[in-house]
Amino acid sequence: MKKIPLSHVKNKQKVHVAEIDGGSIFVNRMMSLGIYQGREVTVLSRLALRGPTVVKVGRSIFALGRSMAAKIMVEMKA
Repeated sequence: MKKIPLSHVKNKQKVHVAEIDGGSIFVNRMMSLGIYQGREVTVLSRLALRGPTVVKVGRSIFALGRSMAAKIMVEMKA
């Protein structure tokens, strides 16, 4: 499947995390939020050119900055 950054996913779409690009501190931070390889993530809202990406992971909702969301590569859910 084609991998795209989380920052490019449209609103209300469910995706699976394929990989997290970044240093160990960033990867550990994402894991502490429940975002890790294979995890399902739902994008609740995203502004086209600026602002955070709001995602739902399990029962939690987080706002990720644009640069953070760009480091999370995802695959569309089949």
